[in-house]
Amino acid sequence: MKHLFKILTIAFIGLWIISCEKDEDQAVLNETSQGKVSSDKTTAVLNELMAGDPIISFTCVKPTFNLAIVPSQQIEFGIKGTNFKNSIGFDAGNDLTTTSITHAQLNAIMFNLGATPDTANQIEARLKTKAGSAFFYSNVINLTITPYTPNPDLVYPKINVPGGYAGAAGYADWTPSNSPNLFSPEKDGKYRGFIYITSTGDAGKHKFTINEDWPGNKGDDGTMTGKLVVDGSDIPATAVGAHYIKVDWNANTYSDVVANFGIIGDATPTGWNSDTNFVYNPATKTYIINSIALSNTGLFKFRANDDWVIKFQPAAGDQTLTSGASVITYLNSEGTVTDDPNYKVDVAGNYKIELDVHNSANYKLTVTKL
Repeated sequence: MKHLFKILTIAFIGLWIISCEKDEDQAVLNETSQGKVSSDKTTAVLNELMAGDPIISFTCVKPTFNLAIVPSQQIEFGIKGTNFKNSIGFDAGNDLTTTSITHAQLNAIMFNLGATPDTANQIEARLKTKAGSAFFYSNVINLTITPYTPNPDLVYPKINVPGGYAGAAGYADWTPSNSPNLFSPEKDGKYRGFIYITSTGDAGKHKFTINEDWPGNKGDDGTMTGKLVVDGSDIPATAVGAHYIKVDWNANTYSDVVANFGIIGDATPTGWNSDTNFVYNPATKTYIINSIALSNTGLFKFRANDDWVIKFQPAAGDQTLTSGASVITYLNSEGTVTDDPNYKVDVAGNYKIELDVHNSANYKLTVTKL
């Protein structure tokens, strides 16, 4: 036992000496001077009409280190008082001492931060430098930013649905950059939305692409069981009409449900007994009822396939619609509707109804009195 103890002791000492020698060989990265950042203005009101124009210019002084390295740097933005929790970074370039940010770029950052549109938000910014696996931060500057309500087509992630059907739907056949899109309202790699298909033959086939181009496109794995593979098979349409499609890009799965909508309710001529159906208009890429009489004492909603499973409704509580004013409408099957609310109009008469569902992050409903 004593011999065993001596052997273990000697082995431990040997390992400790080797470990110390390795630690001595490892260089330790230290910041010898802190980075600095300043801006040419501290207040900015963003304007969508000037989306591509610079709005704020930042001057950066990179930190220095005791070792020769090539760090990367960002301007980091955060809501004031959050200690940069859920911050958003803007690439400042490794070798740049000045960098400018446009109205559109800053507005997208404000949107992702959760800043309130059309309101002055108190924002903090700093220079964030990454050196290896370590992060180093500059001084913090205070900004007052008033963002605008962003175009949802630009700020939500999307995939494209090119296919032989797209030309008849108002786009271009088999062209990823000119095809309907499925959006990810939760920005989680799960996409959903509507496409309109006029044929179940070759003219109804489609695939999924990303970044409006073919590299990395996904199609069916050949089993037609809702599984995707890169460069997979074209997906045929099961029926003519509106299709509600969901794609989990990371899990490589998809689903497709036919969902042809109509209006129903006691505000309509046929009451709660039958629907008046929408017609797809490829020129406007919207679903339209050109004329229907609506009373201002009754209620209505929009349902798919003459059934109650899929409905467009207000988010919560009955909502009164005014002629010409677009409102956001919600799909109950997406978990965005509370209870079973309805719509009504403030003035009785004949109405044109338009349903714009091209973006699942921003379904829009418009009623216009004729």
